[in-house]
Amino acid sequence: MTRRQIIWLEIKKCKILYMMIAPAVAYYVIFSYLPLVGLTIAFQDFVPGNGFFDGPWVGLENFNKYFSSYYFWRLIKNTFMLSFWSLVWGFPMPIIFALLLNEIRVEWYKRSIQTLSYLPHFVPMVVVCGIIIDATGSDGLVNTFRSMLGAGSPLMFLQEPQFFRSIYVASGIWQEIGWSSIIYLAALTSIDPTLYEAAEVDGAGRIRKMVHITLPCLMPTITVLFILAIGGMMGSDFEKILLLSKPLTYDTSDVISTFVYRKGLQEGDFGFAMAVNIFNMLINLSLVAFANYTAKKSSQGETSLW
Repeated sequence: MTRRQIIWLEIKKCKILYMMIAPAVAYYVIFSYLPLVGLTIAFQDFVPGNGFFDGPWVGLENFNKYFSSYYFWRLIKNTFMLSFWSLVWGFPMPIIFALLLNEIRVEWYKRSIQTLSYLPHFVPMVVVCGIIIDATGSDGLVNTFRSMLGAGSPLMFLQEPQFFRSIYVASGIWQEIGWSSIIYLAALTSIDPTLYEAAEVDGAGRIRKMVHITLPCLMPTITVLFILAIGGMMGSDFEKILLLSKPLTYDTSDVISTFVYRKGLQEGDFGFAMAVNIFNMLINLSLVAFANYTAKKSSQGETSLW
C-alpha cells in the first residue's frame, strides 16, 4: 500500500473530525493567508481597481519615504510608550487580582466580584470611550472630585497631551482586569491541594503559600502570556486611540495604526500605508522571537512558545 493510500484511509477513518475542523481551516485560509497577497502593494504605486500586480513597481520607495518622514520617530515612540506602560501596569494586575480572588473563602462574594469585573470587557469600545470622554470632561466626574478637593479650574484632560497615556493605560486596566484574570484562575484550580496542606503542616501562612507555591505554579502560564504580550507591544488598541485622540494630543497619542488608517483610508496612499504596516509587523515578530528565546533560555527549555 502506497503512502498516498495510507493517508487517504486515515482521512476516511477520521472524516467526522476533519469535517469539524474544516470551517476553522477555511476561516484562516480566507481571512489570514489569502490576504497576504495584498502585501505586494507596499512595493507599488498602488491604485485601487488595478489589481495587486498591475500597479507600477517602486521597490523600497514607500519604506524610504516612511523612514525619512517627520512622523517616523514620533510614531515609534508613541506606540512603544503606550504599549510599554500598558504592559508594566496592565500585565501584573490580572495576576494580582486572581491571587486575591483565590484567597476569598465566601463563595457568593467571590462570584459577585468576578462577575462585576468581567462586565467592562463586554461593553462596546464606543461606549467605553464615551464614558471616558464624559468622565474627563470639564464637568465630568474627575473634575467634580478635583473641585471637591479644592483644585483650581477644570481641566480638559483629553485635550492635554500629557494626560493621554495615563487615561489610556488606566482605562485599559479597568476594562480588561477581570477578563484577563480568567486564565490565571483556571490555572490556580490545577494546583495540587496537597502542596498547600503540606505547607500548613510546616507552619506557612497565606503569604508564604502564595509566594512559594501559587506563584511558582503559575509561572509557566505567566511566561507564555508575557511572551504574547511582548509580541503585541507595537500593536496598540487602534479603536480606543482613534476615538480618544485629537490633533491637539497627537504628540503623545498618534501611533502607527492610526497613522496607517489616515494615510490608507483617508488619504488613499495605500502603498505607503502598507509599507508602514509591514514594518510594524516585522518589529512585532522580532519582539516575540526575542521574548521566546529569552524565556526558553531562562527556563532551560521548559517554557516557550516553540
